[in-house]
Amino acid sequence: MANQLKYDRILDALQELLENQKLQTISVSEIAHTAGIGKGSIYYYFPSKDAIFEALVERSYEKPLRTAKALSSQTEISPFTRMAMIFQACRNSSAEFVRSGDSEGTGAQEKAFIHQKYINHIITELKPVLAEIIRQGIAAGDIRFDDPEALAEIVLIVLTVKTDDTLVPSTREQSERTIRALISLLEKGTENPPGSLNFLMS
Repeated sequence: MANQLKYDRILDALQELLENQKLQTISVSEIAHTAGIGKGSIYYYFPSKDAIFEALVERSYEKPLRTAKALSSQTEISPFTRMAMIFQACRNSSAEFVRSGDSEGTGAQEKAFIHQKYINHIITELKPVLAEIIRQGIAAGDIRFDDPEALAEIVLIVLTVKTDDTLVPSTREQSERTIRALISLLEKGTENPPGSLNFLMS
């Protein structure tokens, strides 16, 4: 328990420092000082500052990802409903990401770097979950598609990029148009009637 508290204090310290500083200007010594622990203690938990940052990204999106992962075993829920819940988890984590990057000390280059880490984490964690749900839909005859992993990756890439405007600045209307186009492609690719997956937008 004490180890977990110290681990969390290190992540809290980096999060606090990121509110006013760029990641590259923050030292391990500053993180240790802000956390109220010795610099040597940091290396017991993390091999580098980058590892601390990656752990912070993971913790920031832990709840929506945990919810999404739990969905893969709930086969009594239709695959499309579970996909909609995955989409919502992406939106929730993206909204959290955007809020966390809104500090004055965060420049465009810094936001792009953080966003790259965010996209990598979201896609890595959710791709096998979404692919499994698609496979279950194929087995049940609800979805017709040859490559669940590829479809999951395409969907997640579009969602993670378009649910915030860090990489591709766009209005809410433009983002919604892109998501609607993705849904239209999903309907055609999975042989569902037009409009049948519109609930994924909700």
